[in-house]
Amino acid sequence: MSRIGRLPIELPSGVTLDQTTDGDVIVTGPKGTLRQNVASCITITKSENEGKTIVTLTRANDEKEVRAKHGLYRALLANMVKGVTEGYSKSLTVAGIGYKLAVSGNKLTMNLGLSHPVNMTIPEGLTVTIPTATEIVVSGTSKELVGQFAADIKATKPVEPYHGYGIHYTNEVVRRKEIKKGAKKK
Repeated sequence: MSRIGRLPIELPSGVTLDQTTDGDVIVTGPKGTLRQNVASCITITKSENEGKTIVTLTRANDEKEVRAKHGLYRALLANMVKGVTEGYSKSLTVAGIGYKLAVSGNKLTMNLGLSHPVNMTIPEGLTVTIPTATEIVVSGTSKELVGQFAADIKATKPVEPYHGYGIHYTNEVVRRKEIKKGAKKK
């Protein structure tokens, strides 16, 4: 059995997991609702254990592809349960002289030293805040959406290695290079 796939998922109180006939799994919690399509080779069962709802995933056979999907769908469902209860967030730091950030409605506007401001539309279900002048926090219920939008923001101005100007994750270590030196005169 898959080491990840065989782990049970415990549903906290206030979270429900429902299956539709077309293979979709809907997880509903205090922060919202998420939907994921699950392959037909994976069976999802719910059981009650000491007043707690436990969800387990089993696979139909031991083919390589099915074994891979077993762990994948268990991880996706566990992320959905965490997303509707706690939520996810990514923090980015903007380093540069004169860089400005603004959020208005569902638009993120960044002045990053380019010839034009960079405007990004915030996807539905995500919240973008700017707690300080140099920090962007992306939060939401979907781990995939939060991570993808944070990566899109980061890709607008990659960090250059000499001065460290650009956008990077707050917990990311930026590798710096030594400044280039001119040739010595003889």
